[in-house]
Amino acid sequence: MHIATTCVWQEKAAAMGAGAGGGVAVANWRVAVVALLAAAGGAVNCVVSFVVFSFLDVLDMVLCVVYKMVDYAVEAEWKACYCSAAARDGAVGGGGAAAIFVPPAAAPGPKVVRLSPSSAKMQLEDVSDTLYVRPSLLSDATKKSGPAAPSLTVSPAIAELIRGKIDRAPRPPRHSPCWSDCDCKVCHSWSASSRSSHLYVHVQSPTTASGVETEDVVFVHGFISSSVFWTETVFPAFSEAAKGRYRMFAVDLLGFGRSPKPADSLYTLREHVEMIERSVLQRYRLRKFHVVAHSLGSVLALALAVKYPDAVQSLTLLAPPYFPVPEEEAGAATQYVMRRVAPRRVWPPIAFGASMACWYEHVSRTICLTICRHHRTWDRLFRLFTRNRMRTFLIEAFMCHTHNAAWHTLHNIICGSAGKMDSYLDVVAGQLACEVAVFHGRDDELLPVECTLAVGARVPRARVTVYDDKDHITIIVGQEKLFAAELEAIWRRSAAAADGE
Repeated sequence: MHIATTCVWQEKAAAMGAGAGGGVAVANWRVAVVALLAAAGGAVNCVVSFVVFSFLDVLDMVLCVVYKMVDYAVEAEWKACYCSAAARDGAVGGGGAAAIFVPPAAAPGPKVVRLSPSSAKMQLEDVSDTLYVRPSLLSDATKKSGPAAPSLTVSPAIAELIRGKIDRAPRPPRHSPCWSDCDCKVCHSWSASSRSSHLYVHVQSPTTASGVETEDVVFVHGFISSSVFWTETVFPAFSEAAKGRYRMFAVDLLGFGRSPKPADSLYTLREHVEMIERSVLQRYRLRKFHVVAHSLGSVLALALAVKYPDAVQSLTLLAPPYFPVPEEEAGAATQYVMRRVAPRRVWPPIAFGASMACWYEHVSRTICLTICRHHRTWDRLFRLFTRNRMRTFLIEAFMCHTHNAAWHTLHNIICGSAGKMDSYLDVVAGQLACEVAVFHGRDDELLPVECTLAVGARVPRARVTVYDDKDHITIIVGQEKLFAAELEAIWRRSAAAADGE
């Protein structure tokens, strides 16, 4: 593992150590005070977090009832949710898709047998058990030690329901948005029949004839983001030589940005990968390509690399969500990852936001109702008060999605991939010959830098770069030219290595 870093703190520490003497006692006193304050702050954080999240446990149950009543009043149908008895007994609701759980003993990992409402086709889908097993903070604190994989049962009534649906004529998929989702042109442009089967893809083709063979690059954004995360940052920062050589594809993942947001989708890893294949690889006939992915997109990038090992020319991952699962937690890997990503703490704020999004289905729906449904209003307010284009493009990046898409993608990709990441990285290490580069911000409070270091340990040839004073977003935003230059260097090395073979 090659580790490059922009650190300067080691040199400063060494210089301070040179002026030893009487300052040592003062330094030790300061360290003791800082440690004491940190311990006190941690204790306060734990107490406040317990109170806040215990309240959210109750609030989520109340909101469950409220939303069922409003859904029925507005749309004349009940909306299934994962905290309902039906979900616990075997049914799962994906906005209208009927399904039954298959117990882990009968299949490798939790799965559902799913019937799409638009057809009679049955599919076996990988789902994360974190969708329907999210214990309250109180029950979690009082449970016995040791992981416990959730037990699943199949309801005969649900099986009968699915058989009844198979006998019916298929009905068309629902394209109209839920009342709590945004219906603007940006969010809902996919409902046109010509757009509903493909993702939105921003394509930047070579501007001039450079005299060299064109190479393709696929950019995959992270959670609650969109293609503008790339097109408004690194795309304009590339050199003219790069713009003349590389054909760049930035996708909006299924359920995000301008891409389709089907109400009956479970937003599983298979669905996301197949949509990228159909919308980019097949549609534009990519035979070889580079992949650049951020955060959650790194999981999809690894899945693509494993599926197309001979086609990937380079693999660049930014802040990958890789949490090696301890041996004693292997029986509940998804639960372990959920607790690492969303620790149910009020501080730091990004952890608080992640915890509300991950643990509380109806609280997170309320957040989407407040923010995503009214993203145009937020955009106008930001433009009015900040006059800052950087912030306003992030409004579109972070707010153009539905709750159904965000909820299922978070659980089925980040948490649900817990049992796949090791095998993916082993394939990359053993079967892919391309260059692998991993970047992380040392100040990332959502996904710690240890995630990238663990990737580097699993893939020894990976080039790991850690940026000081950068977090989950500023690893790109604010240093666009530097990162664009890093990407160009990676692509040049990959081309040189290919020419030398």
